[in-house]
Amino acid sequence: MSLGLVFLSEVFGTGMLTLLGCGVVANVALKGTKGNNGGFLMVTWGWGIAVFVGVYVAAKSGAHLNPAVTTGFLVNGKAEYAPGVPVDLASTLTYYGGELVGAFLGAVLTWLAHKQHFDAEPEPANKLGVFSTGPAIRSTPWNLITEIIGTFVLVFVILAFGGTPSGLGPLAVALLVVGIGVSLGGPTGYAINPARDLGPRIAHAVLPIKGKGSSDWSYSWIPVVGPLVGGILAGLVGHLPIVFTAAT
Repeated sequence: MSLGLVFLSEVFGTGMLTLLGCGVVANVALKGTKGNNGGFLMVTWGWGIAVFVGVYVAAKSGAHLNPAVTTGFLVNGKAEYAPGVPVDLASTLTYYGGELVGAFLGAVLTWLAHKQHFDAEPEPANKLGVFSTGPAIRSTPWNLITEIIGTFVLVFVILAFGGTPSGLGPLAVALLVVGIGVSLGGPTGYAINPARDLGPRIAHAVLPIKGKGSSDWSYSWIPVVGPLVGGILAGLVGHLPIVFTAAT
């Protein structure tokens, strides 16, 4: 599989992920939508379905959709990211690039779909919340720890699957994301994906959103660094011979 196809696969898959994921947040958070005030459970299920769709769309590239997943595979010593895609510097950067571009484009489409509601929404924080995560209680070390733990669970369990599953396997990943959201998502909004947060945050910064306010760049590094650290730790722990014995 060529790196060009890998890039496009990750762009389309991650784009669908963020379009539907950021879209459910917009439906809950923005004034006047049919789903306004639908609650956090609606958001977690919406993100789970977004992952389900994204994994199917990007199946040919292994559907990483997330630099933390790519990094976890890299650290774990995988020979291939997907069939015919060897793990090397060029392929790693291709995955990272496709994931970030896809996340940005999905966020732009979310804005277009909800343009009138963005215009009607009076609270800048609600607009930013559609695009990127933020903490319930702002505390750099604890917010970082939360993102590390949540992403560790995500990548560790994906490694236990033996890689992103095929067939009906995307349902397992979707339910995993729902589980992380309802169990660990409260403190920070569970980015657990650097591209999912950074791409849409860049979109928030550059789009002509009425009354949008700050993009909160002072916090932006936490949902990037935390998930990458979580992915690295999951990849390292996955080397222990006792860990995945039952799965193999």
